[in-house]
Amino acid sequence: MSTEDELHLAVALDGAGWHPAAWRADDAEPSRLFAPGYWADLVRNAEQGLLDFVTIEDSLAALPVRRGAVQTGTEHVRGRLDAVLIASRVAPVTDSVGLIPSVTTTHTEPFHISKAVATLDFVSLGRAGLQARVSPTAIEARQFGRRVIPQFDRGSSAGSPPPAPVVELFEEAADFIEVVRRLWDSWEDDAEIRDVTTGRFIDRDKLHYIDFAGRFFSVKGPSITPRPPQGQPPVAVLAHVPVAFRLAARSADIVFITPQSTDDLRRLVGTVRTYENDAHREGEPLRVVADMVVFLDADGEVARARWAHLDSLYGRPFRSDALMFAGTPQELADLMVEWRAGGIDGFRLRPGAIPHDLDAITHELVPVIQGSMGFRSRYAEGTLRERMGLPRPHNRFAAA
Repeated sequence: MSTEDELHLAVALDGAGWHPAAWRADDAEPSRLFAPGYWADLVRNAEQGLLDFVTIEDSLAALPVRRGAVQTGTEHVRGRLDAVLIASRVAPVTDSVGLIPSVTTTHTEPFHISKAVATLDFVSLGRAGLQARVSPTAIEARQFGRRVIPQFDRGSSAGSPPPAPVVELFEEAADFIEVVRRLWDSWEDDAEIRDVTTGRFIDRDKLHYIDFAGRFFSVKGPSITPRPPQGQPPVAVLAHVPVAFRLAARSADIVFITPQSTDDLRRLVGTVRTYENDAHREGEPLRVVADMVVFLDADGEVARARWAHLDSLYGRPFRSDALMFAGTPQELADLMVEWRAGGIDGFRLRPGAIPHDLDAITHELVPVIQGSMGFRSRYAEGTLRERMGLPRPHNRFAAA
């Protein structure tokens, strides 16, 4: 089986799990949520399950935000650690699993992010990526005080066009990613000479100004960090709406989608390919990865009861943008087979509660899909790009 044809499996890590009440589960460890060892344990667990990569959620608000409003109830976990720094902390204690932290393109500078993710790629020996997200809330904007983002109704119908400020944020994100990519290329691969005898550490002709001048950024360059081991760490985007699909088609390597059914999945895959055509995308097509929130137990009724118990602790039903699945690992594997036939490259599972559902993914689901879907039995590739079937890109500034 070629790398391009292999099933890709990832987990999305967010605190104690994706259910807001997961921190109150019997086996949860709320006292460790801000401990570096907690995150190292989670990522090592994912690596034991031979997963392609983990994503690490992040935001710029201390409290959860839903439809633009702060959720002030005491039932929520307050605060979080920085995703890029978490990834840099766990990289030295893992060997193979990819590390994709979330970064906010709205209030951070592409120069800083390019340097941070390039550093992560060096620390992890080629296992870094980034998930780009916009911040359309006035709440997060007030954390910085440098721009005003108007409050608007995020609960409008799916078919209505997004507000103009949101469109602008996605345009800004596209420029952000372009600047980051150019900065990664601003050092050619052999720019470092390190010749003690001649006293030449770098070949100055192989460092390049990027001279990016756009509507949102004006960046001279070059970077102060050499080109990352992967050349270009993979960029991921979560897409629900047209502006996000357009961003993914123009700028990303991996797109996360949130189908609710097999028919919906086929429709979304078609949407991804349509936007790729409209963007005149060159090179590798997007790797399409489907998201699901999962509650897993050997008995499906137990899984559903555990979900219901968390809802009761939360005080209302938990809803997600992604399909919420509760059942056995075998039942999930059967659904994965059906969805895989719809044209996706893999899955990003969001554990409903950690550690229970993460353990179930790595120790119970993986053995099932190794038999039914040919999932890997060992890591064979060295870098995240290689694992995702993405060739190492040529440096845009290097001579042909």
